[in-house]
Amino acid sequence: MSESIRAVVSDVDGTLVDRAKQLTPGTIAAVDRLRAAGIDFTIISARPRSGMMPIADALGLDGAMGAFNGGTVFRRDGTVLCQHHIEPALVAALFEVVGAAPVDRWVFADDRWYASTDQGHHVASERIASNQAPIVTQDFTPLFGRADKITFVSDDPALLAGLHDRVHQAFGDRATVVQSQTYYLDVTARAANKGDGVALLASAMEVPLARLAVIGDQANDLAMFDRAGLSIAMGQGPIEVRERAGFVTAGNDADGVAQAIDTIILPRCYVTGSSA
Repeated sequence: MSESIRAVVSDVDGTLVDRAKQLTPGTIAAVDRLRAAGIDFTIISARPRSGMMPIADALGLDGAMGAFNGGTVFRRDGTVLCQHHIEPALVAALFEVVGAAPVDRWVFADDRWYASTDQGHHVASERIASNQAPIVTQDFTPLFGRADKITFVSDDPALLAGLHDRVHQAFGDRATVVQSQTYYLDVTARAANKGDGVALLASAMEVPLARLAVIGDQANDLAMFDRAGLSIAMGQGPIEVRERAGFVTAGNDADGVAQAIDTIILPRCYVTGSSA
């Protein structure tokens, strides 16, 4: 690289945290080493703000962060810098297109999680990721005007891939339609994507995108891979994600972010002995 790295933006689930959705001591220590070197660090995630706050508290992140893939940019003190809801008419049309498909339905609005069921292992996982319990409902229409994210959940890969194709074909020019995990299909506002999200975060940190490193593991991270000067994929991520990254680190259960910080990012923090 011809330019030094001045800031790092990391995805959370499948990247910064392990399979149990916990920060490991090794990762915390590596982030501390990064910041001791004068490199800014922040996070971007498909999670709502409520789910990002425990991570921000543990790492002492006081700068801008991106929830809902960057659709909501906020600070730990509660300041919201920008927020993009899905168009209400689009939400209504989306539910019509999905129809009676055998998928669970989650709607995130007002930093609350509304779900068609509170049963299943993905619900248990999302309780941790969202840092809250779901509000069970079968009528999502009162939320259509303020939805930040809609997620369709299924453990049938073919079904969810087919649903992705249908939804993307119908609304891909008006919304961000992407899988944040193989079993989650997320729909957010058009501007709520990690490419635009990391651009906003870089601006808030006053760092050019060319001097930004990003780390992620899933398809929704590709948009930020395309924008940042340095992109790093997690070792357990899908091959199509790893192939799009500049570097690949270890998996999230093997302190992959810590490895990336120590072996890829920190060596690129300085050019000709200068951090300028």
